[in-house]
Amino acid sequence: MPRKKGPDKHKNEQILIPDKLYFRIGEVATLCRLPAYVLRFWESEFPQLKPVKSSTGQRMYRKRDVESVLRIKQLLYDQGFTISGARQQLRAETKSDKTQGAIPFPAQSAPELQHIRQGLREILDMLSTRRTG
Repeated sequence: MPRKKGPDKHKNEQILIPDKLYFRIGEVATLCRLPAYVLRFWESEFPQLKPVKSSTGQRMYRKRDVESVLRIKQLLYDQGFTISGARQQLRAETKSDKTQGAIPFPAQSAPELQHIRQGLREILDMLSTRRTG
């Protein structure tokens, strides 16, 4: 018989990540509702999680790192993955992102391209006469 779950205190409500370049470990811990020691442990377990260190040795998380922390938390706490299972899942997700095809460049007909080139040449001529004149 499966274990009955109580109210899920780890449920990921939509967390808005502030628009900043770097976050200190305490900020990430508060934002993700996790203790700092968990973040440090996850750094050793998940190769995707590599915050840079400042000149003073402080961990500086980028937005991408914070998103990774939230994804790891979701896999472990909400979906019940083990650490090695979550690691494999993240690896598979990364692999599928890389194999996704590139967006095809819209095909232009030759006359359209010639028209665009001509326009660019005219702009270039205007700019070079302005410089020399």
